[in-house]
Amino acid sequence: GGIGLDTSKELLKRDMKNLVILDRIKNPAAIAELKALNPKVCVTFYPYDVTVPIAETTKLLKTIFAQLKTIDVLINGAGILDDHQIERTIAVNYTGLVNTTTAIMEFWDKRKCGPGGIICNIGSVTGFNAIYQVPVYSGTKAAVVNFTSSLAKLAPITGVTAYTVNPGITRTTLVQKFNSWLDVEPQVAKKLLAHPTQPPLACAENFVKAIELNQNGALWKLDLGTLEAIKWCKHWDSGI
Repeated sequence: GGIGLDTSKELLKRDMKNLVILDRIKNPAAIAELKALNPKVCVTFYPYDVTVPIAETTKLLKTIFAQLKTIDVLINGAGILDDHQIERTIAVNYTGLVNTTTAIMEFWDKRKCGPGGIICNIGSVTGFNAIYQVPVYSGTKAAVVNFTSSLAKLAPITGVTAYTVNPGITRTTLVQKFNSWLDVEPQVAKKLLAHPTQPPLACAENFVKAIELNQNGALWKLDLGTLEAIKWCKHWDSGI
């Protein structure tokens, strides 16, 4: 749903062979809609919860790779916004993304004779500057930005490139109502939506543009219908 569904629709306007959707919730109507948009593309669905152990993810990926032989791009897009659910927020937004990425390296890493691949991780503008009333959510998105930047720098070793797309506030069910940490601001959703937002379709269109640009290490900001490359300021370097 939301950005994920609209982005899938935009992708299907392009010349592609397969679109594999992994989701915890099965939505036959949405899958049927996607299949009808471009009959030339094979759209398949597999049930998947990103919070499962890496071994289970690897098993599912083996099934998918056995069927398709090659996968070019992995989009990590699962996310929740509810700072009452601290452990689950971290598990879905960050740990699940890291585990899914780690699992696909088994098939892509050039050190294992893999072909390489492309990781597209969905972050958030809160990864740059937090919505301080939801520090758990914002913290996971900052972690996504840092993790993905590291993946990009490791590309010469692994053959796997990576970048983040970081949407601004988008009018999806995710932001209509959500809990702040320790209820520090019960009206956080209402106050947030009082400011300019963007519709999911505008975000999806720029999302696909970012995918087509395919710049390793890019930090894309998708806000108010625009696509902007963010230059990250370096305040420290390990020197390694």
